[in-house]
Amino acid sequence: MVTKQLLKGLPEDADLRRADSLAREIFSDVANKWALLIIEALGERTLRFSELRNEVEGVSHKMLTQNLRMLERNGLVDRKVYPTVPPRVEYTLTEPGRALRTAVDVICGWTHQHLGHIESARGRFDA
Repeated sequence: MVTKQLLKGLPEDADLRRADSLAREIFSDVANKWALLIIEALGERTLRFSELRNEVEGVSHKMLTQNLRMLERNGLVDRKVYPTVPPRVEYTLTEPGRALRTAVDVICGWTHQHLGHIESARGRFDA
């Protein structure tokens, strides 16, 4: 993942293997259908758990919880708990999460733009 262009300006003792490993780990975390759909659903808004569950069609309570925790761990989602009974919890994308959403939007646009070609290729392959 590291190219010579990316090496310019880095300290000589930079641990590039660690950086590559971390990049692969983060990509593995966020490149699943639920994480991408959660990021897209949050967009520029703040949603409660139940609202998110309604927005992300087909996601189970367990999968939504796991993915929100992973996104929070990676600093992509901010979780705010209000001391009420019952507790009110809201989720918002952080600045890095919003930046990732921009990339997700590009991928979605690419998918829509090339959907016909992809379906045609799959049809030929599966025939």
